[in-house]
Amino acid sequence: MDVVIRALHWIWANTQPIFQLLAAIAALVGALAYRRNSRLERARWLAALYSKFYEALDLKMIRETLDRSAPDSPEVAKLVQEEDARFTDYLNFFEFMAYLRASGQLSKQDVAALFDYYLRILLKHEDVRKYVQDDKNGYGYLKRILPRFSRAFS
Repeated sequence: MDVVIRALHWIWANTQPIFQLLAAIAALVGALAYRRNSRLERARWLAALYSKFYEALDLKMIRETLDRSAPDSPEVAKLVQEEDARFTDYLNFFEFMAYLRASGQLSKQDVAALFDYYLRILLKHEDVRKYVQDDKNGYGYLKRILPRFSRAFS
């Protein structure tokens, strides 16, 4: 019985440090849960972006046109000059992806892993580069992210 009384007295005397320790443990568990949830949310963004980019037919058509066309081909020039809706949708997709990168929703590694090649394809065509760089077209986020992908196209 004496041990129980001493234990209760010790607990009572150390209540504040005990609660501080419990609060620190709760904060650590909360931080770990937040980190895990952030990773899951980023994975959802990536899955949705992947699905949209690689499965949507309108984006696929523009992706194939830009990919197979020689630099500065007449076919690409026509897309840009006519501001084909599918072409602007394609650029809007990359603008959204660049916004997610700028806001911290996607990492540099995420963007590079999924879109490096196709961002470099945009740079392959001078007409496309000029169109993105023109402030009146509203691709500010894409304009800022593209130079990071400017290594020579091979």
